[in-house]
Order: sequence, then C-alpha cells, then structure tokens
Amino acid sequence: MPKIGNIELPDFPLLLAPMEDVSDPPFRALCKEQGADVVYTEFISSEGLIRDAAKSVIKLDIYEKERPVGIQIFGAELDSMLQAVDIVEKSNPDIIDINFGCPVKKVVCKNAGAGILRDIPLMVKLTEEIVKRTKLPVTVKTRLGWDANSIKIVEAAERLQDVGTQAISIHGRTRVQMYKGEADWKPIAEVKNNPRMHIPVFGNGDVDTPEAAVRMRDEYGLDGAMIGRASIGYPWFFKEVKHYFKTGTHLPPPTMEERVEAARRHLQMSIDWKGEKLGVFETRRHYTNYFKGIPHFKEYRMKMVTSDESADVFAAFDEVLEKFGDFQFA
Repeated sequence: MPKIGNIELPDFPLLLAPMEDVSDPPFRALCKEQGADVVYTEFISSEGLIRDAAKSVIKLDIYEKERPVGIQIFGAELDSMLQAVDIVEKSNPDIIDINFGCPVKKVVCKNAGAGILRDIPLMVKLTEEIVKRTKLPVTVKTRLGWDANSIKIVEAAERLQDVGTQAISIHGRTRVQMYKGEADWKPIAEVKNNPRMHIPVFGNGDVDTPEAAVRMRDEYGLDGAMIGRASIGYPWFFKEVKHYFKTGTHLPPPTMEERVEAARRHLQMSIDWKGEKLGVFETRRHYTNYFKGIPHFKEYRMKMVTSDESADVFAAFDEVLEKFGDFQFA
C-alpha cells in the first residue's frame, strides 16, 4: 500500500488533480464522496499569498471532510516559496504539494510551474529547502520535461526523492505539448522502475476511462492515478473506476435525477463558499459535462451558463428534470 509520509492510502489510490478554477472546496467535496482518495487544492501563487491577495488566500480554505487534502503552491523565488509554506501550514493541510508542471504562459514566463523544467538544479534546490521548512509531507507534481529533447524525468524524480519529496505525480506530456497529443506513460513507468526509487509514483494525463486506469496500474505498474479533466462536471468517475477495479464491469451512468441533484448541491455549496456572484460564475464550467449527451439541450445549457442569478440556474435544473427526467444515458 502506498504512503505519503505517514498517510496510508489504499492500493492504487485515485487522486483529484489540482486544477485552476475547478478543484475548489465544493467540487473536492463531491469528488471525495464519490471515492477520491486524496484531493488537492487549486494551485496557489506564493507571491499572491505573501501579498495577502484575496484570490490566493481564499484557496487555502479546506474542510475536515476532505482529508487527506494537499495544498498546492507554485513559484520560483525561494524566499517567497518559504514564506508561502509558513502561511499554508496555518491552514493545517495534510500535504504540501509543489507545482512544477503548469504549462500556462503567465506562470512559465516567471520560471515557475513547468518553466522550472529548464532548470532541474533549481527545482531540486527549491524542493529541498521547502522540505526543510515544514514538518508536513511534501509532494511534487510535474511533467516529463520542457520538450521532447530535454526529458530528464528519471533523473529529476530521483533527485527530488533524495531531498525529501514523499511522492511524485507526473503528467505524461512535456510543457511544449501543453494538453495536445497523447500522454506518454512510458517515461513515468521508467521512473517507477528505477531501482533507487522508493516513494509513490502517480501517473497523470489521459486517465479518462476505467480501462485506462487499469492499464496504468497493470501495464505500467504505477502506484496510483491522478485524475484531472475526466472528473470535471463528473465526480462519479472515481466511483466508476473503483467499481471497475473490483468487478471488471461498468457501473450504469448516473441518472438524470442524480446529475441534477449533484449540480444543485455543487451550485449551492459554491454560493455558500464564495457568495452569489462568484458561486454562480465559477460553477458554469461543470454543466456541460453534468448533462453531456442529451440531445437538443443547448437552450437549457445556455440558461445555466449565462444566468447571473442562482434562482434562474436552479429553475433551469427544474426544467431539465421535468423535460428530460426519463432520458437514459449511454
């Protein structure tokens, strides 16, 4: 059974990936209910934290029902990262995760996120100092490398382990690839098969079906899967994968009633957490997947993603249940 520090995990755990504007407390709660074993916050700017920027500080909110939960930070300046660690510790997470994988230009141009893949010694040094700064287990999320010609993930992972990293999650693409093409899990397996590696190695990227999770476990021998895009608007994915592990069969997809109920709860939790305006706005990205596959649905989807008042969105949910309540999802 894999462990992150002293945190014991089940065989082949499923982790909810840190996703900007997605993996907030309401969504993490839904994924946890559906079987996510570890959840991570949205990535948080170290510079934003030390400036006490509201957008960064609110991301520190975590709740007991989420545990084990990791708070993910990013940055490239050592002093800022260490100060951010001190701030993060006050929220009492179970894990501190360092983002060395975000490919977005505004992050990379500051040498943070995947930008640091061009400077492995700096990546290792930052990690080493953060490990020294905190008593919490430190994990890392990264990518294969900057581009196809500079993949040094086996060496980098070993060095990160040697300075105290407790687990590593690797997205099977380079920064140059962004999210295009297929994820390559072979280099992640090479990390796992390095005889000097003894920390958990989690795979990320294109785990979008239960069968893909089985392949990652059985063919590539990884310790767990980090789930990202497959879970957006579909928290049931974790439960479906675990059912497939146990039985080799697929669970029936959630019914319309279950989808509407989840969407309702998601919206209400978002409003309770961030207020009416932001709660309504930041839940919109999930509705397409909540109701994916329903024909002639555009009118209702538009109501959900353009209404500024929660009452209108809740009313749209009622209309959907009344009109499409008997719809059978494939």
